[in-house]
Amino acid sequence: MPLDPADNSAQRNSPSYRLAVEDTAFLLREELRPLRFALEYAKPDLILRDWGVRSTIVVFGSARIPSPEQAEAAIAAAPAGEARERARRRAALARYYAMAREFARIVSLRGGALSPNGRLRDNVIATGGGPGIMEAANRGAADVGAPSIGFNITLPAEQEPNAYTTPELTFRFHYFAMRKMHLAMRANALAIFPGGFGTFDELFELLTLVQTRKAPPLPIVLFGAEYWRRAVGWEVLVEHGMVDRADLGLFEIVDGAEEGWQALLRRGLGAHSPLGRAVLDEE
Repeated sequence: MPLDPADNSAQRNSPSYRLAVEDTAFLLREELRPLRFALEYAKPDLILRDWGVRSTIVVFGSARIPSPEQAEAAIAAAPAGEARERARRRAALARYYAMAREFARIVSLRGGALSPNGRLRDNVIATGGGPGIMEAANRGAADVGAPSIGFNITLPAEQEPNAYTTPELTFRFHYFAMRKMHLAMRANALAIFPGGFGTFDELFELLTLVQTRKAPPLPIVLFGAEYWRRAVGWEVLVEHGMVDRADLGLFEIVDGAEEGWQALLRRGLGAHSPLGRAVLDEE
């Protein structure tokens, strides 16, 4: 059958005819990985600029730590015996959720996230966007009407964003490396709560960057003295010459939300500006 010269549907429907930005199969080609990296950098960066977010305080910690409400419900639902005892042990961790929530409230009220008079926002709470400690920190910011950021990651077992991140500041990444870059690049301080492999990964990567002067000095505070002194043999590292004793001064260990805020101030927390860091007024 001869071709109908008026019928160009085959041409219009061909993948090659799609605009490049609308061609998902094309954008996902192996050769375009550098472009996808660039897009994952540019999208959050531009949106955060639009919101006037100049600096952040990054909160890390376990996704497995329950809220007090979740802990109480788990105990009530658990059958008597070993299951209930496990629920009670897990519930003991809820104090860290409450601590992270209160810390985020303090930071959001005193640190500049509320942007009075339309100024740029400083020390905005930023987390990995998931449950547990991340949820607690985002929730604390929401308690006082402050924005907060969630840098989520696509995982085989999908991580849902928690309900307390500012919707317009809730991001999702494919590449861990780009997510880590965004977590670090605006950070004025790090607040690290008890956690597992992911928390340790973030903590030690950023400690290494500061130790090697690949990143500028910044306040780093670890919450939960009992946990951190048992989980990491800090003195063992010094005894074996793996780190200098002075390196243990790169961070401070505290046991409360207000204590953590005061530690950040004492260690030089400021509002980021081209002129340098000025210590924030406590009020």
